[in-house]
Amino acid sequence: MTESTEALFPSTASDERDFVRLLVLGDRAAFELLMRRYNRRLYRIARAALGNEAEAEDALQEAYLLAYRCIGQFRGDATLFTWLSRLLLNECFGRLRKTSRRQNVIPIVSVNTIAEADIDAMTAHDSEQPDTAAARAEFRVLLERKLDELPEVFRIVFVLRSVEELSIEETAQCLGIPEATVRSRHFRARSLLRESLAQAMDLAERGVFEFGGARCDRVVANVLARLANEAH
Repeated sequence: MTESTEALFPSTASDERDFVRLLVLGDRAAFELLMRRYNRRLYRIARAALGNEAEAEDALQEAYLLAYRCIGQFRGDATLFTWLSRLLLNECFGRLRKTSRRQNVIPIVSVNTIAEADIDAMTAHDSEQPDTAAARAEFRVLLERKLDELPEVFRIVFVLRSVEELSIEETAQCLGIPEATVRSRHFRARSLLRESLAQAMDLAERGVFEFGGARCDRVVANVLARLANEAH
């Protein structure tokens, strides 16, 4: 990717319009830059919607292909990222509906009805000690597991608002729901997540400095052996 193409990535609304013109002309280098810039954020949205890594990756690819083919329909009424998010969520919800039909289950979410914790912040840095990095990794796994346990309607809003830091307005645009609904679902998602994490922490605290099994047997055996020696 050339430096000139990198410099064209939008930082303002005017820049974004210029960048979209490149995409409309079929500039592959510009489209590659678009994907690399948004891959991480869009993947997390898909992962939140689908709850499956492989499905999320596949949905993201399909959304990109659709974006490349219909970029000419982008009108600039929302940001490019919001527009891409809509395409991606439509793809994800379509997959959820197909799965629901196969399982004869009414879908939990639909295109029309559908935070302090930032997962990126929990990624270990290179300068961290191994034990610190391991602790961060463990907590990240716990957080992701608890996020997966949230109902889809809350999980998606939480990821858009707290992880991707989209505004209430942008989140509402992505999901096609009122801003008041975004607020209530985000509040509910945070409450559920806090409660779930608190329960997990409570269970973990009960096992702190656990003393049992082989360690318990070893101490008992050593004490009894010393007592037996003293008896002699």
